[in-house]
Amino acid sequence: MTPTNHSMELHGSLWLSVDGERFGGEQRIALLAKIAECGSITRAAKAIGMSYKAAWDAIDAMNNLAGEPLMERLAGGKGGGGTRLTRRGEQLVENFRLIEREHLRFVEQLSRQATGIADDYLLIRRMAMKTSARNQFHGQVVRVTTGAVNDEIELEIAGGQTVIATVTHESTLELGLQPGAEALALVKSSSVILVRDGDGVRFSARNRLTGRIARIHPGAVNTEVVLDLPGGATLAAIVTNESRRTLELAEGESVTAIFKASSVIVGVPS
Repeated sequence: MTPTNHSMELHGSLWLSVDGERFGGEQRIALLAKIAECGSITRAAKAIGMSYKAAWDAIDAMNNLAGEPLMERLAGGKGGGGTRLTRRGEQLVENFRLIEREHLRFVEQLSRQATGIADDYLLIRRMAMKTSARNQFHGQVVRVTTGAVNDEIELEIAGGQTVIATVTHESTLELGLQPGAEALALVKSSSVILVRDGDGVRFSARNRLTGRIARIHPGAVNTEVVLDLPGGATLAAIVTNESRRTLELAEGESVTAIFKASSVIVGVPS
């Protein structure tokens, strides 16, 4: 399977806090800047899409946290009264813009360094997904065969092997399953049957993944057998202790895991 390269851009927002209380971010500072520009709370609030009441609530909150007024009213005269920022309010706007520029440069630098991180981020998200299915294979859709009711989805997984799943046509559309799309194939270990290479037995199961036994964990009744597959993937199967003895399963032996297409659950990254 050819790895899919994802691009990632980082974005960040700046917010100031005073003694653990949120003081203000871009919108509140924009309000102060507009008050300085317009000389009116009403016009400033309208300019940034904030209600008059919300503007006053924001100003009151900032004044309380700052411990001093950030704006002051001008006495009425020929041109009427107005509002302007105090020196402390002007200083706050200037300093926020300075910090904002530095913050932007930091985020841009971090975004440049994020090249290649996107794939790892998506991998971590896949690893964090909780499911009862023991086997999870990340792959890429290489073929979709549409049927009257069900569709057949073929995924290429690590190592070049393929997993075939049968899903409803509705699921194909809903999950956006089409050639090139990324998807997860989930298979319960109890749905996997192990056969020794060269047994000469034919099976109707569509999926056949060959690997070498990496670990064997015997239990009271059943045994868990873990295979190393080409490309670094693993597959777990649950067999009876009797089957383990009959097949003479041992670490390092090559075996083939088979399972039905109907036993595969397909998911897509959210």
